[in-house]
Amino acid sequence: MKLNRRQFLRAAGVSLALPVLESLSPAQGAVKPRRRMVCICSPLGLQPAYFFPQQAGKDYALSPYLEVIKEYRNDFTVVSGLAHPNVGPTHDSHYSFLTAAPHPERRAGFRNSISLDQFAADHLRGQTRYATLSLGESPLSWTRSGAPVPVDHFPSTVFARLFLEGRPEEVQAQARRLRDGQSILDTVRDQAKKLQPNLTGHDREKLDEYFTSVRELEQRLLQAEEWSKKPKPKVNAQPPRNITDGVDLIGKCRIWFDLIHLALQTDSSRLITLDLLGTSGVTPGIPGVTLGHHDLTHNGRDPGKIEQLKKLEIEKMKTFAIFLKLLKDTKEDGVSLLDRTTVFFSSNLGDASTHGVKNLPVLLAGGGFKHGQHLAFNPNNPPPLSNLYVSMLQRLGIETDKFGSSTGTLTGLEPV
Repeated sequence: MKLNRRQFLRAAGVSLALPVLESLSPAQGAVKPRRRMVCICSPLGLQPAYFFPQQAGKDYALSPYLEVIKEYRNDFTVVSGLAHPNVGPTHDSHYSFLTAAPHPERRAGFRNSISLDQFAADHLRGQTRYATLSLGESPLSWTRSGAPVPVDHFPSTVFARLFLEGRPEEVQAQARRLRDGQSILDTVRDQAKKLQPNLTGHDREKLDEYFTSVRELEQRLLQAEEWSKKPKPKVNAQPPRNITDGVDLIGKCRIWFDLIHLALQTDSSRLITLDLLGTSGVTPGIPGVTLGHHDLTHNGRDPGKIEQLKKLEIEKMKTFAIFLKLLKDTKEDGVSLLDRTTVFFSSNLGDASTHGVKNLPVLLAGGGFKHGQHLAFNPNNPPPLSNLYVSMLQRLGIETDKFGSSTGTLTGLEPV
């Protein structure tokens, strides 16, 4: 029988404070470790020939792109063959990258569904100052109603929100805004309740959905108000500069990865998405690369363009290697931050030159999974990518067996 110290005192009718006793202490390991998730999309894809190994299993030969991160071979799994079913071959597949919503290519009538990070946030909300961070160029995050979550485009703005205290009058103004938000919600809710007696069954269902949304938003406002009373974490880092000229593609990647590391290290957020859109008509400032990223991906199989694209993507992989090193070298309770952070690196396109959406490049690092392998699935009959998402959610401690188009967890991917 497990004893709780407070229960023991009540049962014994004793009002004296007892010493801490081993038999009344929580069992070792009872406190669950903080688990995190970072989802990164490179929306112009990665060249399959340079990304995927030719062999499956643990003894595969490293591909040119994986060679860049070979130091962390036992910390990641590369997966080939996966795709979202019923998502057509266009850039619009980006909308469904973390949602698996079918047919984003049919703009008319398309309605997105909740994204992986927002689904997780519904279960983990309140544990950190920011439930999620949506970073980069275009939205990867979508609410349960299918609306895009606003994206933070500028690292300096994110840094300020995470780590810089506002002036006293700014803090007071923020508190007033939070209180005003709750006041407005109370008023609207009271008005809506007065309508209930005259509503049809269908309208009552819609109103119930509305009340649910209001209650959820009220909870978020209350949590935000509590966090606003707590000091922000202090970090030994200078505010990042914003790179806006489009030339320094690699510099942009580095800044975002450094900022994500700080956010995770300070436990400011545990759920982060990053959209790493490349340059279009602007050359990315990489030696030997004379064309924009988008132009190089739509290369028409031109050998010269393919070689330039390889150079660009290797440089991008180098920034990812630095990110893995930051997580690996940071310790929390004697465990590396990488072991407690599931890092999902992929793209909505399998082959950008044809807008192909099959055989997406998938790399999963950290998170407490058994890594060091290449899981190869048949690209003509693959499991849904959402199966991987279910495995990721379960590793976060979320009890679910369904997300998006999933049919289960991803075969071959096991926790440590």
